[in-house]
Amino acid sequence: MRGRTTLGATVVVAVALLIGAFSFYGVLSASIHDSTERAAEQRLDELAGRLDGSGADAIDAADEIVQLIGPDGSVRAASEDAREALGSNALPVSDDAQTLIVDEEWMLVISDDLDGDRTLVLAISMEDDAETLATVSALLFIAVPLLLLLVAVTTWLVVGRALRPVERIREHVDDITAERLHQRVPVPETADEIAALATTMNGMLDRLDAAATAQRRFVSDASHELRSPLATIRQHAELAQAHPDVTSIGELSEVVSEEGLRLQGIVESLLLLARLDEGASTHDEAADLDDIALGEVRRLRAAGLEVDGSGIRAARVHGDPRLLGQLVRNLADNAARHSRGRVSIGVTPSDRYAFVTVEDDGSGVPAEERERIFERFVRLDEARSRDAGGSGLGLAIARSIAASARGTLVVDDSRWGGARFVLTLPLGD
Repeated sequence: MRGRTTLGATVVVAVALLIGAFSFYGVLSASIHDSTERAAEQRLDELAGRLDGSGADAIDAADEIVQLIGPDGSVRAASEDAREALGSNALPVSDDAQTLIVDEEWMLVISDDLDGDRTLVLAISMEDDAETLATVSALLFIAVPLLLLLVAVTTWLVVGRALRPVERIREHVDDITAERLHQRVPVPETADEIAALATTMNGMLDRLDAAATAQRRFVSDASHELRSPLATIRQHAELAQAHPDVTSIGELSEVVSEEGLRLQGIVESLLLLARLDEGASTHDEAADLDDIALGEVRRLRAAGLEVDGSGIRAARVHGDPRLLGQLVRNLADNAARHSRGRVSIGVTPSDRYAFVTVEDDGSGVPAEERERIFERFVRLDEARSRDAGGSGLGLAIARSIAASARGTLVVDDSRWGGARFVLTLPLGD
């Protein structure tokens, strides 16, 4: 990992250095050329001024290659250097500066028009410019590789030190399997992004560990719940087979029917929970919570319970009416199972939410157990729940349905000292 990272960083730095070196050389070359051209123009102006005052003698005394060219293109006057290098040949005349080879040497040639159709031409050696650029090129040729080597070594050391915690994290993660979800990666004390990554990864492992533990517990509880009615059916069948004179067909069929219904209910509840866990799409349509609540009030009253439905107000939400009906029914059945005779169901719209309350006059739910009762197969009163036919899935299903409808479900104390379940759902348009 460090080698790839160092190589990538070195390549980037190398490209940047090369671009920088070429750009610097180009800018420096252009600057030197411009400086030489300005100096030549100043010198040409100076020679033109001397020519006006001293005549051709000013050109003869010049140390540069200078020519005075007449309108016919002939050389009227020239410096000693110009006569030695060019003889009677005239330098080319142009409005722009030119770079030419004169006497086997690169020179900058500029010209200036004088009165009388004469032209003053000056050639300045560019040897100093070339030497300067050659020196710069040599320095860059040496400095860039050295700097690149320094950057590579520094990157190797810094990246190695920075990625050492990442390598330890990778090694620990590589050792974590489904059977070792309790392990955690080390968190460096650097308080930087790598430490934040390790902390986030440990949080993810915590969630995975909790999910795996819950799944194992769920499978174990589901196996137990499914085994119980099957064992009851098998025991009665074996008893009827061994002692046909003791166990009647009617008694056996009654047991099989009851346990079969219980088994069917557990399987249907498990399937529903599985669909809700997978985020299965539900029918999103208008549902009247007051109609659902009034239906449960009538059903519980028919069973002989004293049910207060005076707190039911009209409220419409968006969701799956069938699932919402099952949610309220699960809460109503739970209240009926634990009440001493009184149950209250209410629906209250307020602002943007609708609140459904189901309370009873039973023994209530201890504060420390108010989250645990929504877990699957949890019963606070095992014996009574089993006798009443509860599977420990009703409240888990209710909360899952509430979550799928973008709502919440909590429990607190009722006005009679029992349990009060509060369902909160967003109101529909």
